[in-house]
Amino acid sequence: MKRRLKKYLYTVIIFPVILFTIFIVADFFLPLPIVNVKSTQTVLAQNGTPLWRFADSNGIWRYPVTLEDVPDYYIEALLTYEDRHFYQHVGIDFLALLRATYQNITNDKIISGGSTLSMQVARILDPHERSIWGKFKQLFRTLQLEWHYTKDEILTLYINRAPYGGTIEGIGAASWSYLGISPRELTRSDAALLAVLPQAPSRLRPDRYPERAQQARDKVLERLLTYHVWSKEIIEQVKQEEVWVYPRRSPQLAPLLARRLSLAYPTKDIIHSTIDESLQYALEDMAINWKNQLPPKNSLAILVVDHVDMTVKGYVGSIDFNDRTRFGQVDMIKSLRSPGSTLKPFLYGLALNDGMIHSESLLQDVPRISSDYRPTNFDEGYNGPVSVSEALQRSLNLPAVQVMEIYGPTRFASQLNSVGLSLVSSQNQPNISYILGGASVRMDELVSTYSAFARKGQVAQLRFTSDEPLSEKPLMNEGSAWIIRRILAFQTVPMLGSQSGNISPLAWKTGTSYGYRDAWAIGINPRYLIGVWVGRPDGTPVVGQYGNITAVPILQQVNRFLLNRERNLNRNLPIDPMPNSVSAVNICWPTGTQLHENDINCHRKKRAWIVDGIIPPTLEQLNMIRKRAFRSGFMTIWVNEQGLSVGADCTNAIKKDIALWPIQLENWLLPNERRAKFIPPIDPTCPPEGGAQYSPLFMSGILPNQVLQILPNQDSLELTIRSQGGLGQKWLFLDGELITDTSGDLDAKIIFTSVNKGSHNLLSLDESGQIDRINFQVQQE
Repeated sequence: MKRRLKKYLYTVIIFPVILFTIFIVADFFLPLPIVNVKSTQTVLAQNGTPLWRFADSNGIWRYPVTLEDVPDYYIEALLTYEDRHFYQHVGIDFLALLRATYQNITNDKIISGGSTLSMQVARILDPHERSIWGKFKQLFRTLQLEWHYTKDEILTLYINRAPYGGTIEGIGAASWSYLGISPRELTRSDAALLAVLPQAPSRLRPDRYPERAQQARDKVLERLLTYHVWSKEIIEQVKQEEVWVYPRRSPQLAPLLARRLSLAYPTKDIIHSTIDESLQYALEDMAINWKNQLPPKNSLAILVVDHVDMTVKGYVGSIDFNDRTRFGQVDMIKSLRSPGSTLKPFLYGLALNDGMIHSESLLQDVPRISSDYRPTNFDEGYNGPVSVSEALQRSLNLPAVQVMEIYGPTRFASQLNSVGLSLVSSQNQPNISYILGGASVRMDELVSTYSAFARKGQVAQLRFTSDEPLSEKPLMNEGSAWIIRRILAFQTVPMLGSQSGNISPLAWKTGTSYGYRDAWAIGINPRYLIGVWVGRPDGTPVVGQYGNITAVPILQQVNRFLLNRERNLNRNLPIDPMPNSVSAVNICWPTGTQLHENDINCHRKKRAWIVDGIIPPTLEQLNMIRKRAFRSGFMTIWVNEQGLSVGADCTNAIKKDIALWPIQLENWLLPNERRAKFIPPIDPTCPPEGGAQYSPLFMSGILPNQVLQILPNQDSLELTIRSQGGLGQKWLFLDGELITDTSGDLDAKIIFTSVNKGSHNLLSLDESGQIDRINFQVQQE
């Protein structure tokens, strides 16, 4: 008897040890397959609403939540209906299993399952066949769960992996898909419904079978009442709510931003973006509405940034993500494109920053020739003397080239690169063409750099997520940035005693790339930076596509929408007061400096903004700086009592300082402003050293507006043109095409045939920038 008892005790003790050892070994070699579950990603708007979701390889979407993210009454409904003893058992509720087995046998059909939540999680993680072996496998996985995880961790696994029909798993994804709300916002009716839905997700889908879903929900409510979890009053109140939901929907906003953030944060399940959901809806609707107004295969991109904190509020990377004919899946906000003229504000701002110019500095919109450019279209489109503000507002090219030559293209590109705007070209060798769109940029970097004009000269990086810090670098001083922004807003300099408003209106700059491939508009309103691009992603030219015609209407529509939202939200717009470093002064052309109002050298009066009290003189062209004989500004001459020009050592010579316009502007000046008016003839009895200081350029051989006839018996007409006077090398152009050049007087023979009938333009240009231009016609009798 004693031996049998001893053997029995050994069995009772050793058998569990053996089973435990077998379990440990099996656990080691057959680990739980949780690590094999591929995570999904969800990109959220700033208010927590899902914008876009990335499913796993099986198309399943999960929106991970914690127990703190769901209401307590959901957990109460779930545990009461599914597993009341969840926190007491070891994963297997043997009493429940026995009860379920008895009920199923006596009723000859399945009445209940008896599975605990732990067992359901085990089946979800490692599905098994409906067999004895499959059941043992489920029990083993259940024990593994209980061994490795706490009850709260197992419950968290369930609420994130429970099936809710189709491609939806977990209460987070179900809440957003069926109800359009976060799990935190679930009502008691919603909680009861989502607690029972995993039992038969396809049969109980509330969007397809609301009556079945309501019956199942009420079954949960009855059980909550039976076990006194919720009061009778609450149950009755919840039962009054009908189960009715919108058709299930997936998050489908900002797809290209979502892809960008997914690549940037590949390990994050939930990405909290800074996108304003309602604004994103509006912008995507605008893009679709513009779709039928743009040519086929055209796309557009819109980027909206709050420049107060640099958070990205709207991101439309293409006109229609689902339209392959318009390359809808190409993100044009990240693509390299020619910026056209959108870089000009940075050049003028940097020149202001360095004291090279002020807002009304005299620039030259005239034909030019240099090692980098050859003039074309000389017959029209030149304005002569223009101010910095006019050149920027009208986006004139040649004044920008003038400033770029002196500032230096390498220095310009380096300054922009240092704050995050990379200029990319085929050789990556900065040159003057960069200022006219000769390099490529990305819209996100371009819009970021425009923040300098809204953030006191500091360029701040875009913030796409709430976790990204605000980072900024200086580009120019506060005064220069303020002045450029006011010029872009087409605001004139106030007269003395007037006050400039503290809230700046919309300031914008357009751009059109070579061949009409890209149309740009970049705007700065009191709170937002707005970037708009229109074009074909494949780079095909679109004739007639200009920034001002194509992109500006979209920019203005977005701006109006944003300002109306600010008013509806009762938000005060940020102010932009004039910095202490900026002041308004009266200056004179041609010197660009302050002169007494009665000074004879003050030919034209201007009102200018200056920085730190610095009033730089008129900026020359680069070749004027290199050759002193061509320079403008103040010139000292000596005259006699008769007013003739004499040498300084002549008897009774009188010193006289005169202000000369740049010689390149002669053809655009009023008669009383030209050099011949201020430089008197030479007195032959005592001429100045070096002789005449000015030699006008002129052509002979044809008269202005002359009509040339090809005689009936002739096949052609030969014309001999002579270009005389001027300074240095000369060039002769016919209709913008170079004919010949020489270092002295220039003779050229031009032959016209019947093919050349019509209007023509002949232009002579010398090294100092002087031009002489003649229009004429060729006819055949």
